[in-house]
Amino acid sequence: MPLKDFIMSQRTKIKALLQTNETGFEVTVKGWVRTFRNNQFIALNDGSTNNNLQIVVDFENTDPATLKRLTTGAAISVVGNVVPSLGKGQKVEVKATSIEILGDCDAEKYPLQPKKHSLEFLRDIAHLRFRTNTFSSVFRVRNSLSFAVHQFFQERGFVYLHTPVITASDAEGAGETFRVTTLDPVKPPLNEHGEVDFKQDFFGKATNLTVSGQLEGELGAMALSDIYTFGPTFRAENSNTTRHLAEFWMIEPEMAFYDLVDNMDLAEALLKYVISYAIAHNKEDIEFLTQRLLEEEKLKPQQDRSELSLIDKLQFCLDNDFQRLTYTEAIDILKESSHNKKKKFQYLIEGWGTDLQSEHERYLVEKHFKKPVILTDYPAEIKAFYMRQNEPDAQGRKTVRAMDILFPGIGEMVGGSQREERLDKLEQRMDEMGIPKDELWWYLDTRRYGACPHAGFGLGFERLVQFVTGMGNIRDVIPFPRAPKTAEF
Repeated sequence: MPLKDFIMSQRTKIKALLQTNETGFEVTVKGWVRTFRNNQFIALNDGSTNNNLQIVVDFENTDPATLKRLTTGAAISVVGNVVPSLGKGQKVEVKATSIEILGDCDAEKYPLQPKKHSLEFLRDIAHLRFRTNTFSSVFRVRNSLSFAVHQFFQERGFVYLHTPVITASDAEGAGETFRVTTLDPVKPPLNEHGEVDFKQDFFGKATNLTVSGQLEGELGAMALSDIYTFGPTFRAENSNTTRHLAEFWMIEPEMAFYDLVDNMDLAEALLKYVISYAIAHNKEDIEFLTQRLLEEEKLKPQQDRSELSLIDKLQFCLDNDFQRLTYTEAIDILKESSHNKKKKFQYLIEGWGTDLQSEHERYLVEKHFKKPVILTDYPAEIKAFYMRQNEPDAQGRKTVRAMDILFPGIGEMVGGSQREERLDKLEQRMDEMGIPKDELWWYLDTRRYGACPHAGFGLGFERLVQFVTGMGNIRDVIPFPRAPKTAEF
């Protein structure tokens, strides 16, 4: 059906209008003025696309007071006729018959002048940065990736489970949690031992914001078979790096009757699915972000530049089967690498048991295998208590059925494992790591009553958005970043 048949008097999105070849009909468009030049041409944007619609103004027959109010940032409504565009870059433009100012914008005070702004500056005005080409592209891509995640799991019969934001458990056992309390912060009630008496708190015990929905997700999987969570998680980690946030979103599926291989297969399929979806549905945005990254790379020293463009990097992950190998095999490769022998690694690989850093992960992906990598069977000492334990190897080394997926330019993208379903083994591991069994009695019940092999993984959503958009700082892929000393907006 022709576009004009859908259009009566309602507003038409600029993206839809720019995709049509039809002309000779009246349309209403609304948006924000990007630029107004020669008292005649308005570049109008409504956020549906990075591309602006050119509005041609009959300035001789337009109220001069209205012309003065057509400033950068002003919100306007335009009624006009769609005509062939004489300019380059678009097929159609709108010849205005009426213009209404919906919201004025003081051009001298408006922070977003029509010029290039640094990402650092835009972080300080995160409430306005959506209006830039870079961030409107980033958040349209984020939207598509979010939708694709749900579509992937729903197509496979998974149940979307909402796990609690407020919890009494620390799934990782790291202790970096945000306390949730209604007690007086200055004079909290104390018990007979002089400690804060959380029995008088709202929940009757110490609670915190969740660091992961995994443990609760496992409960759902033990009845529903395949579930996934997709929600906010929190880490009170005092880190000011480009890779850490205090509040971020996690995708955490848990699957009954899955082993480690099933887990790897699902995670690889998910990543390829959502990347393909973004490429198909955000072509213009990704092309823009590819060009933006190319300009950014030109400012770096040659040795720090990426060998692949953003689009090439995404295609790289789609075109290759992920290389699978054990942690032990990876350590041997890294230890014998010229990078390690020539001491080019910041953290040298001395031997088995080393906790791999991002530089090691990227070396395996970008230099050695030249494809995404899945590492498995990590040392038990550097992994969480809930991972299924392997039998010790010939050297007596203990490993667990963990898996990490490593991507170019970013390192770890996914972390997961087959879960320990054997009650005695799980309790023994919890004792070794000092994790109180009485607080996780409900978790242990799933091993007491109808336990089965199961597996799952976690995918940090912002890390995924960072990879697909090519943004260098994780604070630029979440609308309102939360980090140490940062809780604006």
